[in-house]
Amino acid sequence: MSSSTSPAVILVTGGNGLVGSALKRVIETKPIGSRFGKRTETEQWIFLQGSKDGDLQDLNQTLKIFETYKPTHILHVAALVGGLFANIKHNSTFLHNNLRINDNVLWASKLHKCKKVISCLSTCVFPDKVNYPINESMVHNGPPHQSNFGYAHAKRMVDIQNHAYHSEFGCYFTSAIPTNIFGPHDNYNLDNSHVIPRLSGEDGKERRSEWLNKF
Repeated sequence: MSSSTSPAVILVTGGNGLVGSALKRVIETKPIGSRFGKRTETEQWIFLQGSKDGDLQDLNQTLKIFETYKPTHILHVAALVGGLFANIKHNSTFLHNNLRINDNVLWASKLHKCKKVISCLSTCVFPDKVNYPINESMVHNGPPHQSNFGYAHAKRMVDIQNHAYHSEFGCYFTSAIPTNIFGPHDNYNLDNSHVIPRLSGEDGKERRSEWLNKF
């Protein structure tokens, strides 16, 4: 991500979350010039630490972040996330909040002429009824599962926005669809977590019992 004319400034949204904090650990520990380390000593990485750095749901605050750091590249991993039960209860909230976050980040990236944006999607974007194996060309081949359709459609919209920004403005916006992410800084709350983090840990047996009793 380096630039031939000036040092690259990589802004990571959601820098204190599961994915963002993992990226931070890698960047801070891998040797410069290695596959996963900084490209150069002058390359700068900015990890946004949640709402204390600005609310990405607010366009003015988002623009202020971009004006402050003047990023050349964006790793967009910020999102309102939750587990099965949270999504079932709050599909509208997950749709509304994530649409605003994604729209503001991509619009600000366009206005500030960022060279590249990589957004993090989710496997929930794939259709509920689909033939396996699956690939990214099948994302829009049917509706997502009803349990988290709000979050899924918000993430699908990023893919549409990427294509639209490239078509109209020539922006280099793309996405990655990782699978089953878990690790340090995950959410272990019974109602809001995903299955793997909720059932792991020292009290995993008790957690499994509590989680299964939810059904």
